[in-house]
Amino acid sequence: MSNQRKRPTGEREEDDEEDDAEGIGQWERAYVDDRSWEALQEDESGLLRPIDTSAIYHAQYRRRLRMLSAAAAGTRIQKGLIRYLYIVIDFSRAAAETDFRPSRMAIMAKHVEAFIREFFDQNPLSQIGLVSIKNGIAHTLTDLGGSPESHIQALMGKLEAAGDSSLQNALELVHEHLNQIPSYGHREVLILYSALSTSDPGDIMETIQKCKKSRLRCSVIGLSAEMFICKHLCQETGGLYSVAVDEVHLKDLLLEHAPPPPAIAEFAISNLIKMGFPQRAAEGSMAICSCHKEVKIGAGYTCPRCKARVCELPTECTICGLTLVSSPHLARSYHHLFPIAPFDEVPTLASSNDPRRKLGKSCFGCQQSLLGAGNKPGPCVTCRKCKHYFCLDCDIYIHESLHNCPGCESIHRPKSVSLMEE
Repeated sequence: MSNQRKRPTGEREEDDEEDDAEGIGQWERAYVDDRSWEALQEDESGLLRPIDTSAIYHAQYRRRLRMLSAAAAGTRIQKGLIRYLYIVIDFSRAAAETDFRPSRMAIMAKHVEAFIREFFDQNPLSQIGLVSIKNGIAHTLTDLGGSPESHIQALMGKLEAAGDSSLQNALELVHEHLNQIPSYGHREVLILYSALSTSDPGDIMETIQKCKKSRLRCSVIGLSAEMFICKHLCQETGGLYSVAVDEVHLKDLLLEHAPPPPAIAEFAISNLIKMGFPQRAAEGSMAICSCHKEVKIGAGYTCPRCKARVCELPTECTICGLTLVSSPHLARSYHHLFPIAPFDEVPTLASSNDPRRKLGKSCFGCQQSLLGAGNKPGPCVTCRKCKHYFCLDCDIYIHESLHNCPGCESIHRPKSVSLMEE
C-alpha cells in the first residue's frame, strides 16, 4: 500500500485520464466532441438563457432563398417538370468510416430517405431509381418508380459496406437505364461518394463523354476530400459538385437537389405529353394489379385507355404505356415556375408608432402573437404585395411547403363571390 501511495503525481494523472477515456460511452463522446456547453449564456441575474436556434435557422434559410430569388430574377429559367433521377450511393469500405457518426453509411441512408420524401413532395410527376456501388460493382437496388416507400424499403435492406468503389461502372449502369427515357424527360444522376479513389475497368473519360452526349446531368456530393475526376464529371455534364463537412451540411446539400434544376438551353424544347387521369376503383371491387400481378380488393386506379388496374399514382401503365397522374399532382408541379417572392424582414426594434400596432399584433397565418417578452415586437416578416405580417415559422412554411401567400389569396377573390355578397 505504501508503494502505491508514493507513485509520482504525473503517473497518477495519466492513469486517471485512461480510466476516464475507457469509461466514456459512445453517446457521451458525441457531447464531448460537440462541446455544446460552450454555447450557454447567462442573463443579468446569473441564470442560464435557453438556447434558441430558430433565429439562426431562419437567417440561413433566408440567405438561401435570396440567392435563389436573385438567380431567378436575372433571366427567365425553364425548368423540367418530369425528372428521372438515379441516386448512386457509394457502399464501399470507405462508407464504414466513423467521421460521420455512427458511420458514413448510416448517415447517407438517413438523409437519402428524407431526400426521397422531399423529392416526391416537390416533384410528384418525377421518378427515382437507386444504384449502389460495392466491391467494385454497381448494383441496381430499384428501377425508376414513383413510390417512395418501395425505394426506402429497398435501401434499408442493403446497408452493408465492402470492397472498392467504381465510378465508371456506376455511370455505365445509369447511362444504360436513362438512355431509354423519352426526350421530354430530364435525365439526372446524383452520386453520394465516400471513397478517395475509383477502381475502373476502362477509360472513365470516354464514359463521361458518353453521359454528356446522352444529356445526363451528373452531380456529386463527396463525404471525404475533393476529387478531380468527380469535379471533371460535374463540369462536363452541367452538374454540381460539393463536399460535405458535417451531417448538417450533407443534409443541406442533398435538399438543394430537390427542386428542379434549370434546363439545358439547347435541349429545352417544349413537348406535348399525353397523360391519363384514372378514376379510383370502388372499395369492394376485385381486380388483378398490372404492376404487381396480384389480386387486390378495393384500392387502386383504372387506366382510362386500356382499363388496367394500377396501385398508385403517378405511374406509367404497364399495358398501354400511358402516363397516369392525378390533377393535384399536376397542379403541385407548377409552383417551381411561379415562386413566391421573399418576404421583407421587419426590424425588431420598433417605435411606438410601429404600423404593426395598427394592423394587429398577431401573425396572419397562424394567428400567434408577434409580441415577445414585455410586449416588445418580436422578429417577423411582411409580404410586399398584401402587406400582411407573418412569423418566422409561417414564412418558412409558406415558401417551402404552401407556395402561396395566404394574405394575397384572401384578397384575390372571384367577381361572382363579391357580387353575391353585395
